[in-house]
Amino acid sequence: MDQSSPAAHAPYAPIASAQQSHAFPLTVITILFFMWGLLTSMNDVLIPHLKAIYTLNYVQAMLVQFCFFGAYFIVSLPAGMLIRRIGYKRGAVTGLVVAAVGCALFYPAAMSGYGLFLFAFFVLAAGITVLQVAANPFVTVLGPPAQASSRLTLTQAFNSLGTTIAPALGGMLILTQGPAIVDAAKLAGTELLAHRAQEAAAVQGPYLALAGALLALAVLFAVVRLPTITHDDGLPELAGEGKPSVLKHRHLLLGAIGIFLYVGAEVSIGSFLINFLGEARIAGLSHGDAAKYVSYYWGGAMVGRFVGFVVMRRVSPGKALAFNAAATIVLVLIAVLGQGQVAMWALIAVGLFNSIMFPTIFSMALHKLGAQTGQGSGVLCMAIVGGAIVPFAQGFMADTVGLQLSFLVPAACYLFILYFGIRYAAMYADNVSAA
Repeated sequence: MDQSSPAAHAPYAPIASAQQSHAFPLTVITILFFMWGLLTSMNDVLIPHLKAIYTLNYVQAMLVQFCFFGAYFIVSLPAGMLIRRIGYKRGAVTGLVVAAVGCALFYPAAMSGYGLFLFAFFVLAAGITVLQVAANPFVTVLGPPAQASSRLTLTQAFNSLGTTIAPALGGMLILTQGPAIVDAAKLAGTELLAHRAQEAAAVQGPYLALAGALLALAVLFAVVRLPTITHDDGLPELAGEGKPSVLKHRHLLLGAIGIFLYVGAEVSIGSFLINFLGEARIAGLSHGDAAKYVSYYWGGAMVGRFVGFVVMRRVSPGKALAFNAAATIVLVLIAVLGQGQVAMWALIAVGLFNSIMFPTIFSMALHKLGAQTGQGSGVLCMAIVGGAIVPFAQGFMADTVGLQLSFLVPAACYLFILYFGIRYAAMYADNVSAA
């Protein structure tokens, strides 16, 4: 998914305690953003690794993203309730500890099997979800309110940096000597289990190190002095008893579908990219070599955010979104119909045009919701579950018609985003004319 946190785009203005020096607390928060970008993007390395070890088909391999992004959907609302009960700071510490437990579970999972890996992914994502809901509001209160937007931009840049370096780092630590594909006819029973445990052991060291880093951050977060946030506006919520349904706003409903499909398409392409680059008619790369190019995919999104920041000061959000969606459709179709370096770089370049989509769709969907903005934000946060569903759908297509043709699934997702951008651009033009 766009690894920037959804809560960061929610238009709330927290109330905080008295002014103090914010340099060190903001540094700790920025490291948190970097870490959850790193952890999320590491999935793109582990999926082909686990697929080869356990001889999975594509649908089975995509259970990784199904469990990971499914946690966002399941845990988002409980996380909001938990933080209302224990506070933002304790909530962030709790999220870090839970994420550390998820990373630590990779150690026994390497000896146990694929099922425990999936549970570990769910626990890790549950911790990240709690952490995002709790930590984002601190960015807006760690300094003058007028500079809140610039602080959010800074932390999101480090989040993107995490997503960019994770595939290359994971490739070096985990995929340097890719797992040998097991011939089930030659190995069976305890021999097969022992072989898989040996190959899976490559993840143990890196994820134990990540668990240690998360626990260290939890200690830092527990002892650092932070402002006391006294509002609940940034927490995800849905319409409850006595509240009118926020889904009556058509642009929010379409925006939620857009977030669902965008996150799904972005995550799906990242998840299949290593296997795609390994195809003989594309690049024939080993998993370790292909992982470096996944960093270019996420790095393009990081660069594109800075370019988009400049361009969108002059171009309406709807037009910018429509242009980028059209570009991604063309690039994905080139990857589907082409071969060699052209197909390879076309798919990698999609990351550049993904850059502005998440924040643009998010802000467009919340346009003029007024008092229902908090509810709308909760709906959009839950729509991130697209990262669980769309890769699953592409996995089914890959098993059925082949990996290259399966990229028509994310292409179809971008087609809806193109429609949403054009529709919003037209609405924007009408508003300007009316004014």
